[in-house]
Amino acid sequence: MAASWRLGYDPLLFRYLLGLGCRRSFGPAQGSGRRPVGRGASWKWFHGAQWLRADPIKVLMPSLSPTMEQGNIVKWLKKEGEAVSAGDALCEIETDKAVVTLDASDDGVLAKILAGEGAKNIRLGSLIGLMVEEGEDWKNVQIPKDVSAPPPVSKPAVPQPPPPPQISIPVRKEHAMGTPQFRLSPAARNILEKHSLDASQGTATGPRGIFTKEDALKLVKLKQMGKITESRTSPAPPSTLTAPVPPQATAGPSYPRPMIPPVSIPGQPNAAGTFTEIPASNIRKVIAKRLTESKSTVPHAYATADCDLGAVLKVRQDLVKDDIKVSVNDFIIRAAAVTLKQMPGVNASWDGEGPKQLPSVDISVAVATDKGLITPIIKDAAAKGIQEIAESVKVLSKKARDGKLLPEEYQGGSFSISNLGMFGIDEFTAVINPPQACILAVGRFRPVLKLTEDEEGNAQLQQHQLIRVTMSSDSRVVDDELATRFLESFKANLENPMLLA
Repeated sequence: MAASWRLGYDPLLFRYLLGLGCRRSFGPAQGSGRRPVGRGASWKWFHGAQWLRADPIKVLMPSLSPTMEQGNIVKWLKKEGEAVSAGDALCEIETDKAVVTLDASDDGVLAKILAGEGAKNIRLGSLIGLMVEEGEDWKNVQIPKDVSAPPPVSKPAVPQPPPPPQISIPVRKEHAMGTPQFRLSPAARNILEKHSLDASQGTATGPRGIFTKEDALKLVKLKQMGKITESRTSPAPPSTLTAPVPPQATAGPSYPRPMIPPVSIPGQPNAAGTFTEIPASNIRKVIAKRLTESKSTVPHAYATADCDLGAVLKVRQDLVKDDIKVSVNDFIIRAAAVTLKQMPGVNASWDGEGPKQLPSVDISVAVATDKGLITPIIKDAAAKGIQEIAESVKVLSKKARDGKLLPEEYQGGSFSISNLGMFGIDEFTAVINPPQACILAVGRFRPVLKLTEDEEGNAQLQQHQLIRVTMSSDSRVVDDELATRFLESFKANLENPMLLA
């Protein structure tokens, strides 16, 4: 017993117990020949004490876009027990717009992953992981009591056939086994009850086997002629019984009517009349929400114009000869940017109280992806040439389809362009992307014969390549007169590509 206390008095240990030692490591005082408190029983006792454990570093679901309300974990890039430095990529998170990498803000060790890969609909601020400082015991980290971990990813269970549904069936009369039952119209039911007749004594002639008023009147006439007698079964008072519906009816009228809608069972072929639910990604949910808000709160106005692409196609062919690859859409973006620079009143947005003119021409270009439509932004497009715009569109389109766009690459913008010409669409109207005021919908270019005059004044037919553009504008910001002047300037700039250089 005495041997266990032979360590004696240690000033540093005593200072630690009094709360004066902070987070120092245990060891001998400088200049002291006393034996240090090492890995003995006393050290294990203090190390295992709850009040000596360090608080873990919480990894929470961040807000990675202004409209983000929840996120999905796509992939963890670090494993439990792996060292992490500030700036290292921890995991990939699917937001409402793209897949974004979450970087660590502290040095340490990833101790516990609470939201595994595939976890969906995690609310902002939810705990998804824990880190500890280097040198601490990461295996015994405890989840803080004040923050609950997100629910684990549930594995798809083996589908079980549902039990027979229980429904309430109103019972009007008690029928003997084997007696055919009919669907009665209200008028026919009243007549039969009044004259104490049963529908089984007659024939149903109505659509889908309904016993109609005329069928009931025929029974009354037959009774009056003495060809049939009153039904001995007295009508029962209306009651409601709970009865199971058999999976398959063994007998019934010639036109059976299902008592409940058909139900599809997961993992089995769909029953007739059922549908298959398609899970919506976060991007599609946000697109649906924003489109609904736009069409219901923004007063859309539309203006359409035809533009001649003859000069643009010639310039494009000359650039291709010099191994410079640009598309017609790149010229459209450039023409829109130049026009917005000339008419800054269109380069505006609605901030909830009034129009706000934007200082930079940032054009959002609609890109179709597997998860939905996203609009990466060509920043300061008015200051960029055709070739620079073409390169930016290629890079941003690839990142959009791969889900690698950064938030700053798709948030904001002052004007949008949506081009469906490559899909063979002649013309269409697009929905404004708030808070922007305008979006330009571009159709395919098509050959059109037009009657023109040559230098000598002779009339001749000449083929022109035309495209039809339709601008949707927010009437609170861009009225009809301003939208008309914008399209006139846009057409003039596009038909004279040398002005776009």
